[in-house]
Amino acid sequence: MVLENRILITGANGFVGTWLQRELAARTPAGGLSVFPVGYGSATGRRMDITDYHEIAELIRETRPTAIIHLAAVAAPNDARRAYRRAWDINVTGTLNVAQAVMEIAPHARFIFAGSSDAYGESFIEAGGEPVTEKAALKPLSVYGATKAAADILVGQLASEGLKSIRFRPFNHTGPGQSDAYVVPAFARQVAEISASLKSPLLEVGNLLAQRDFMDVRDVVRAYADAALADVPDAFGRAFNLASGKPRQIHAILDALVQMSGLKIDIRVDPERLRGSEVAVATGDAGAALDVFGWKPEIAFETTLADVLDDWKQRVEADQRAGTRQRAGSAS
Repeated sequence: MVLENRILITGANGFVGTWLQRELAARTPAGGLSVFPVGYGSATGRRMDITDYHEIAELIRETRPTAIIHLAAVAAPNDARRAYRRAWDINVTGTLNVAQAVMEIAPHARFIFAGSSDAYGESFIEAGGEPVTEKAALKPLSVYGATKAAADILVGQLASEGLKSIRFRPFNHTGPGQSDAYVVPAFARQVAEISASLKSPLLEVGNLLAQRDFMDVRDVVRAYADAALADVPDAFGRAFNLASGKPRQIHAILDALVQMSGLKIDIRVDPERLRGSEVAVATGDAGAALDVFGWKPEIAFETTLADVLDDWKQRVEADQRAGTRQRAGSAS
């Protein structure tokens, strides 16, 4: 008899969590599939504070998960920088709480941790632009990277005590629905506003010279779903990069979005958008994920960019319609 798969997702109503729920909904594994989305202050799914161990333990007892996909985090680097104590509480203590509850209450469940390539930090500089593997040292340069590195080390250590953990270190990923706190949607939003004649044809940007390894979020969540559902005993206790292995210059991404818009747009560097300690090139080797899960990126990045731009055009149009209705209501 095949047991039902019962997947608990923390941070389920965020950008990645929303796409993960769609990915799982599209799968029908033998024995059935139940998904339990939880998040902090969310309108859908169950509300949960991962800094409260007893609340998490109660949830694990109720849901009896076969796998936990732990996404909950202060995920935007700028947010972590502005509220570093909250970032450490959620990203590290929260991870410990969930992992400990799993070990004590559902020891046979697999624990899938969504880490970050930001944990490598200085190792990217030492790699000289070559893709880093999971053997590279974790030398974070940001608050966000430090919290993710600490949680990654924690989960790895708990594997030696019986936690059936799988750690992922995804590189930059984007797609429709992402906040403009990230570079690709930030560009796309401005291009969409220019297309709608809501702003002058000028893009204000930060560092355009950096090169980053970008993927589509839909490829990333496919790896998380595989880790939760596939028979992959060789994955337990290990870390896996999720990367394309192809660094892309931020300037090239901006140029592609502008070209897709068909508009003539001027570009101006905004000093306030520039950050110090900038890693010139960050790219990863995902060979281990290919070997164990058969995973590799499948969605062309040009498709991803087009989808992000279309998403922001729809959002801008929806905001315009809402504003028109509000003005009409005020005038009546």
